Amino acid sequence: DGSRWISSRPAFLLPVRVLGKLFRRLFLTRLVALHDAGQLAFFGSMAHLSARQAFVRHLSPVRKKHWVVYAKAPFAGPEAVLAYLSRYTHRVAISNRRLIRFDEAGVTFRYKDYRRDGTDRQQVMTLATAEFIRRFLLHVLPRGFHRIRHYGLLANSARKTSLARARELLNVAAPSE
Repeated sequence: DGSRWISSRPAFLLPVRVLGKLFRRLFLTRLVALHDAGQLAFFGSMAHLSARQAFVRHLSPVRKKHWVVYAKAPFAGPEAVLAYLSRYTHRVAISNRRLIRFDEAGVTFRYKDYRRDGTDRQQVMTLATAEFIRRFLLHVLPRGFHRIRHYGLLANSARKTSLARARELLNVAAPSE
């Protein structure tokens, strides 16, 4: 009721529902602000979202969704979380060079066991073909999502121009080749 302070349990800041509502509000408010500032671009079948009214209408169902924020502290610290996520945002699920064999027994491939150190880190695994495909498809991004390495400052289509412009703005010389 706003008349008194009610302390939370130790090591507990906010209920998940409160965090969900807060994050949803902040995310959507800032997303609309980016739209209003002309910082978002829409192409193809989404081009109609360039109009503010269409964009706000498109976000309407999202405003009604129950957002869940998982805010548990990571076991190994934020660096480990960043390392884990970067393996998924900057690489394909499995590169051809890691595939060793494909036969009746299944698919054999190399992988890194990040719980081990040294030469023991590289491991070999064979999975039944159906299981390999199932696991591979877990790493396929949904329609409309793209790997980070294909976009932004280092996008292949404009890499030289983007880097030259960034160096110019930062007043940094290009590295010697």
